[in-house]
Amino acid sequence: MQQRPLGNTGLMVSILSFGGSSLGGVFHDIDESAAVRAVQVAVDHGINYIDTSPYYGNTKAETVLGRALKQINRDRYLLATKVGQYGDGVFDFSAGRIRRSVDESLARLNVDHVDLIQCHDIEFVSLDQILDETLPALHQLKATGKVRHVGITGLPLRVLAEAVRRDQNHLIETVLSFCHYELNDTSLLSLMPMLGARGIGIINASPTGMGLLTERGAPDWHPASATIRTGCQRAVELCKARGWNIVELAIQFAVAHPDIATTLVGTANPDNMLQNIRYAQAMPDAEKLAAITEVLRPIHNFNFTRGLPENQDALLGN
Repeated sequence: MQQRPLGNTGLMVSILSFGGSSLGGVFHDIDESAAVRAVQVAVDHGINYIDTSPYYGNTKAETVLGRALKQINRDRYLLATKVGQYGDGVFDFSAGRIRRSVDESLARLNVDHVDLIQCHDIEFVSLDQILDETLPALHQLKATGKVRHVGITGLPLRVLAEAVRRDQNHLIETVLSFCHYELNDTSLLSLMPMLGARGIGIINASPTGMGLLTERGAPDWHPASATIRTGCQRAVELCKARGWNIVELAIQFAVAHPDIATTLVGTANPDNMLQNIRYAQAMPDAEKLAAITEVLRPIHNFNFTRGLPENQDALLGN
């Protein structure tokens, strides 16, 4: 599988990568044995970057992933996890807690280091703490060999941009954004020049909008408005009527952008994982993409947001 550089980290990552939230049963119950096989299938077919978090499934995702990684040589994959979020509404980005969190994750994952450690969903806390306490503490861990690189994640683009602007010591090496580079929302493009100028690696997640662009549809907890849901459903119905696979097109659209190092997809089903890999390795059909883009035009870049008021994006189209 094609690889791209992850900013200035020196890491080369596959353009499609494995998102570990699925291993925690975030979207539906899983067969843990099948989930382990899904990870193995991913690595065997060219995916070299795996992302998880202690938050997913209340540590279940890391535990299941650790079972899978026991059977894979460490030099075959790059591993990322997160700190700071540990349950619904439970955040602790203090230096002491994130140090303990890294050790706990390493134990669950059965590894002695992670290639990337990320502050998970920074929109829910003060940026002052992230910049003045959390990021410096994570960089101190680099000296121990437990982590190799440091990044941030979040939904609102506003907070990601503000964090990078205020990061005078260049502690942010990667940014993970989700639901902002997909068929119905390409607002991540607005951050790319700044991130590129700083040498920050861009990780894209949720190319189907956390289920919006799937036949199953978005789960009940999804924060999208009825307007966004209805607009995306029209694109799903178009694809069904014409015999197209909207997930295939969504993945191909996301991985095609040269400035996005990698796009995360999550599944605990090995057959689905293999199919996603095949999608990513094929060229997108320009005619199909144009038709879907036209259907989605009325809701293009309509968004949803969350976090502390000062960290939220302005809402468009809601």
